[in-house]
Amino acid sequence: MAAAAVGRGRRSGGMGMAQALLVVVVVLAAAAALPASLAVTSPYVRPPPRATLSLLQDADGQTPQQVHVSMAGQDKMRVSWITAGDAPATVEYGTAPGHYTRSATGTTATYSYLLYRSGNIHDAVVGPLRPATTYYYRCSGSAAREFSFRTPPATLPFRFVVAGDLGQTGWTNSTLEHVAAADYDALLLPGDLSYADFVQSRWDSFGRLVEPLASARPWMVTEGNHEVEKLPLLEPTPFKAYNARWRMPYDVSGAGAGAAVPPPSGDNLYYSFDVAGGAVHVVMLGSYTDYGAGSAQLAWLQRDLAAVDRGRAAFVVALVHAPWYNSNEAHQGEGDAMRAAMEELLYGARVDAVFAGHVHAYERFARVYGGKEDPCGPVHVTVGDGGNREGLAGKFVHPQPAISAFREASFGHGRLEVVNATHALWTWHRNDDDEPVVADQVLITSLAANPACNNRTNHKM
Repeated sequence: MAAAAVGRGRRSGGMGMAQALLVVVVVLAAAAALPASLAVTSPYVRPPPRATLSLLQDADGQTPQQVHVSMAGQDKMRVSWITAGDAPATVEYGTAPGHYTRSATGTTATYSYLLYRSGNIHDAVVGPLRPATTYYYRCSGSAAREFSFRTPPATLPFRFVVAGDLGQTGWTNSTLEHVAAADYDALLLPGDLSYADFVQSRWDSFGRLVEPLASARPWMVTEGNHEVEKLPLLEPTPFKAYNARWRMPYDVSGAGAGAAVPPPSGDNLYYSFDVAGGAVHVVMLGSYTDYGAGSAQLAWLQRDLAAVDRGRAAFVVALVHAPWYNSNEAHQGEGDAMRAAMEELLYGARVDAVFAGHVHAYERFARVYGGKEDPCGPVHVTVGDGGNREGLAGKFVHPQPAISAFREASFGHGRLEVVNATHALWTWHRNDDDEPVVADQVLITSLAANPACNNRTNHKM
């Protein structure tokens, strides 16, 4: 992995292959001029926190709201939405505005939580769909609102946004505006979505807040501690709202990562999927469901990683909520047990990067394994700084550990652009007085393309 190239700048719009290759050359040149293990604690002084937003319902009982889409297999998308009243779980869609040539019918469910009763939660899977194509759609037959989404590309380059611990504050809104300002193909969220914290109407306001983005690009999420919402005796079932509202492709077999098809997990709290025709395999892990020896999640992870052919999957990335490496004083050690259970598996599979949330700050580590720098270990990045109402975690451990490359307590979001089969560019965009500033960036080389790592005894699964 190349060393970090830290600086200020702006990124906007899409990137063609020629531009992407130019980025690789420029970043490699910049990285070559820096020490291999440069550790930076940013001196940036963050602005004060902002209040939680209030987004009231502005639709009648039949009008779809809180619309979001997610990938549901190689060439399908799941559309999810809510209506206050009874409405059909249908999606009509086509490639021209107002012209719907196809339709799909899904399912409807509701849930109750204490004195709260949800609206009608609908979802329907549409497809097969063409890659990199914009589809226009309407939900429940409502002519009041037309939406559109673009399907992910079938080849590289592929652009991810990574943002954790979003919440719904003024800083969340700033982060979302920055995300929307530059194009991307899919958003990855490593837990802590709405910060409802038992107040179920906050799930509704969060759905309305993110709808402009989440209805237009697939959002792939995993759970955090704020999704648990378990109350002994009164509400003994954890993740009730999360599982009802944010259904992920846990029941869909992977495709494109190799001859052996990655198995479905059977649990909405952890799953995997492929993008770019199998060039990137993404593993979404559950930090708040059982992951220890003998657990269903650990057994599934072994099968999933064993099915990945690194001859085709140039990059493998994983997401968790509680970080496995952390030099912030907040949440120290909370990811250690999961790391002890799973780190060897990820190392054996040559996972390239692990993204986490939970800690409300940004931190990027060098390639690490077993607590030490290792050229064949994954890059660990904490991006729990989307804009939550609890504020930032501003106290770091001193001195800065040698394996910690860059850290800063600011709100923001990250972008991972898998440029080609050998290189991906990671950038972190700080919310600097409402202006998106690239405060950290690094070029990540695929471990599958590193002969030194592939010649070692690996795949200890």
